[in-house]
Amino acid sequence: MPADFAAVAKLRDARAYRRIKRPFTRVSKLRSKGYVKGAPHMKTVQYDMGNSKLTYSYEVQLISTTRQQIRDNALEAARQAAVRYLDKVAAKEGYYVKLRAVPHHVIRMKPLATGAGADRFQQGMSLSYGSPEGHAAQVKPGKILFSFYVNEGQLDAAKEAARKANTKLPMHCKIEVLEQKSSL
Repeated sequence: MPADFAAVAKLRDARAYRRIKRPFTRVSKLRSKGYVKGAPHMKTVQYDMGNSKLTYSYEVQLISTTRQQIRDNALEAARQAAVRYLDKVAAKEGYYVKLRAVPHHVIRMKPLATGAGADRFQQGMSLSYGSPEGHAAQVKPGKILFSFYVNEGQLDAAKEAARKANTKLPMHCKIEVLEQKSSL
């Protein structure tokens, strides 16, 4: 194994963070008042992509079907996959994508102890908050994760972009098509 590969920290699987928990994750401006003393940067960088000034005739929604936590890197991967596809297929006619799930929940991790005496180290840690590791969006069934606004010619492209975004998320989602009556 190369030395550079061993130095890179690996993310835990999504199944480690799927269940929704409500720990004390308040981030405060005053460091002494917050339970979380500092949160890492969010990996989700954009929430609005495309041309929002046009009026579109259809909205394709990606809707969650289960109650789950979605990490910010999964939302970012889904956003990139959808926008990359729409840029390639429907960029000339125009589209608008809105990410509606905001990853504001701070995920914390208590590192696992290994080696001799690890069992003693792991026991008896009441209120072991752990250090902040990332962010997640907590979604319930029926929550709209993405909205794709397109015209009639790009409707199939928007459905395919929603399907590509769904493959990057750690849950099953449904895709609904709505006809727009007015502008955004």
